[in-house]
Amino acid sequence: MDEDRWFWNLIRNDFQTGKIDFEGCMRLFEKMNINFDVDHFKHIFKKTLDKHTEDIISMDDFRAIYRALVHRPEYEDLFKSYSTDGKILPDGQLLKFLVKEQFQTEADEATALEIIMKHEPIDEVRKKRQMSFEGFVRYMNSDECSVFKIQHKTVYQDMTQPLCDYYISSSHNTYLLSDQVMGPSHLWGYTSALLKGCRCLEVDCWDGNNEPMVYHGHTLTSRIPFRSVIHVIDKYAFMSSAYPLILSLENHCSPKQQEAMADCLKSILGEKLLSLPLGGDVNMTRLPSPEALKFKVLIKNKKVGTIEESLMRVDEDCHGEVEEISDSDAQSDDEDSDDTVPARLARSPSKRKGASPHSSVPPHKRTKVRRVKIALVLSDLVIYTKSQTFVSFDHSLQHQQCYENNSIGEVVARKLAKTSVKEFISHTTRFITRIFPKGSRASSSNYSPQDFWNIGCQMVALNFQTRGLPMELQDGKFLDNGACGYVLKPEFLRDCNTSFTPRNVGGYSKPMSLSIRLISGHQLPPSSLSKTNKADPIVQIEIYGVPEDQTRKKSSVARSNALCPKWNEMFNFTIQVPELALIRFCVEDEISLVNREFLGQYTLPVMCLNTERATRRRRQGKNCLKC
Repeated sequence: MDEDRWFWNLIRNDFQTGKIDFEGCMRLFEKMNINFDVDHFKHIFKKTLDKHTEDIISMDDFRAIYRALVHRPEYEDLFKSYSTDGKILPDGQLLKFLVKEQFQTEADEATALEIIMKHEPIDEVRKKRQMSFEGFVRYMNSDECSVFKIQHKTVYQDMTQPLCDYYISSSHNTYLLSDQVMGPSHLWGYTSALLKGCRCLEVDCWDGNNEPMVYHGHTLTSRIPFRSVIHVIDKYAFMSSAYPLILSLENHCSPKQQEAMADCLKSILGEKLLSLPLGGDVNMTRLPSPEALKFKVLIKNKKVGTIEESLMRVDEDCHGEVEEISDSDAQSDDEDSDDTVPARLARSPSKRKGASPHSSVPPHKRTKVRRVKIALVLSDLVIYTKSQTFVSFDHSLQHQQCYENNSIGEVVARKLAKTSVKEFISHTTRFITRIFPKGSRASSSNYSPQDFWNIGCQMVALNFQTRGLPMELQDGKFLDNGACGYVLKPEFLRDCNTSFTPRNVGGYSKPMSLSIRLISGHQLPPSSLSKTNKADPIVQIEIYGVPEDQTRKKSSVARSNALCPKWNEMFNFTIQVPELALIRFCVEDEISLVNREFLGQYTLPVMCLNTERATRRRRQGKNCLKC
């Protein structure tokens, strides 16, 4: 048979002595580009050896291991149900499979032939416009059959809207690898964040002996030179994304070392550094787009005066020139720095009779004012991302420019989202708003970003070094749009006149009925308590979005099976605002009735679910999605 001959020809050279050992077996799997879990591989190999007296296996043994790891029983059942003889799938039968099982209603013979040409590894079968089971397995394991829509793995959204219209992947204290108090500062923090597509990095700058240093001030975290950080950023800035990178400088340096920072940014980043407004436009009424700013690094920092004043100095050497600006000594109740008026002072509405619910508290009661020295050479590098102290929504509406943005601590932001949600959403339609973790998160824990995405906050900064649910939601959300770090916000969070709120979605609701059939798993991580490759996996399917959409459902337990557990269960959800919803599949090992061990998870936006593996139709005013 063609399939047998193909397989033996494929592995023959590795069995010149007739048999191979464990390491040789692993190398052969890697050579064949087969993904496998090492624990399962070891267990199956060991079971095979139990039949022999030596620690080596034959070609027949290898094929048995190959089938155990690659030939999933549910794939075989599907293949045989459409195959005319159980061995070959003609192009016509493949087309029936695509239409009925994959819901590709527009597929035709050309579609089936394209799949055969791409995935069928056996020449003789491919030439006959047929597909073997080996080709079928490769197709089923390809991105084309992923639950994630393949079109969304590249940039597909409109990238010509203003920067404030996008969610921007943002990191907090990027230089840290562990906790906020004693942990190491390391260049890897920047490298790893950039490789994940992060587009806003935080750089905490303090005076060093001869040059600026990056570390978490007033703690025992280690220090790294600012220059080294910028070299790493220069190298990796656009390796994963072509869209603009924002450096959020938390600047505690003296004017002299601020000048050193500016010189460093200019000399290392060169043409990548945005130091002039695009087209010389100084009277802007809206921010430029990510498309217009491709391959540019933007500096987010305090700025002296206006962009026009900076342009007037463009041909001057401003070294040694320093100006003072008034700055709120705004130590919020949830962070020891950044640009936020204390929560107790920004709170609204006022209970005082006749007071405007969003009026500013008198300055002598609101905050202390201090004078901050800013080196002009650094200030002039700030173009579209000027850090501006947040006072109140009313104050921003009256005084804030489109290129000025606010950083608000999570506690203050959560209070404002509760008391002034409409004003908060209106604010985020106009100005880039950054949310950051409270200072008491010494262990580098994270808050849930979903609450702030729901109200349109663009930069929801998280501690990237800390694994867990918040970062899983972050990673899942920014898989969208080619994982470029920019995701276009829903239209109702870009409209200045929107009446949308997360708890009252009103006419912005476009309900989706989502049906998910959980069929099986494959090569799940074995339980840490198992001496073999066993686990008792249970799957939780969770929806994150507006409060009405938040829900979770769980499967039954598949006992003692991590290699190929089966459930074959249906789950139904109704999602009111799918544009904001994420779906998370979490697999745990049920150790006991009250104790579970995390095995793995996958999170993606609901709108990225592969509709080619789903039916979408209108019924009673709802979008119906069946996976």
